[in-house]
Amino acid sequence: MVANSFIPPPIVTTSNVSMRFGRIEALRDISFEVSAGSIFGLVGSDGAGKSTLLRLVATMIKPSQGEIYVNGFNVVSERRKVKSVIGYMPQRFGLYQDLTVDENMEFFMDIFNIPRKERKKRKEKYLGFSNLLPFSDRFAGNLSGGMKQKLGLACVLVHEPKVLILDEPTNGVDPVSRQEFWEILMSMKKEGMTILVSTAYLDEGEICDELVLMHQSIILETAKPKIMRGNFATLEEAIIEKIKEVDKEIAHDTFQL
Repeated sequence: MVANSFIPPPIVTTSNVSMRFGRIEALRDISFEVSAGSIFGLVGSDGAGKSTLLRLVATMIKPSQGEIYVNGFNVVSERRKVKSVIGYMPQRFGLYQDLTVDENMEFFMDIFNIPRKERKKRKEKYLGFSNLLPFSDRFAGNLSGGMKQKLGLACVLVHEPKVLILDEPTNGVDPVSRQEFWEILMSMKKEGMTILVSTAYLDEGEICDELVLMHQSIILETAKPKIMRGNFATLEEAIIEKIKEVDKEIAHDTFQL
């Protein structure tokens, strides 16, 4: 007799989520599931609603309708519980420019109530991952763009969240720093962390376990990168064609007599 294989429940679930800001519909009927221990990517056109969606998952704003669960907790009614299991890094992460790398780490460990006996180990681990240990006495304001992003990630990781939420974390970062950033993410995935990330770089999309393609406030497709790419040479070509096709259909419906 073959034993039944256990499929763990998704760690993030969104069900029919919509978000409106006045007359503007930022998201419409968004549903997807994120498997624990995976890297789940959001890609698509500018203004598609990716940042809004991540802010909803991170409990920063409340959905107009629909439900979101993280680790079994509702992001609205159980907000405090959700915040205890997530790490959120927005596009403009709030580092303190006039504090050193070490002082920024200490500040965030204070916020997350990290025990004193744990601090040295976590600082060495996450600054080590980020190659920032030699720069621990440098002011954050004097770091390069890539180093600032890696420090921001280290500060988010110090409380070791189950779910890491990143909004275009490598936007404008040099190629070497981008590669180093993703090496950190892959290390976190190996340790069992779930990563929900939006990206404008589709070579990063190729690394994800699953992708959501968003355009004009809706999801066009949810699939593994290889499946989304299909017969196209690159994921970028595939996504451009999918978006063009949708825009063509919208234009046809709008102007059809």
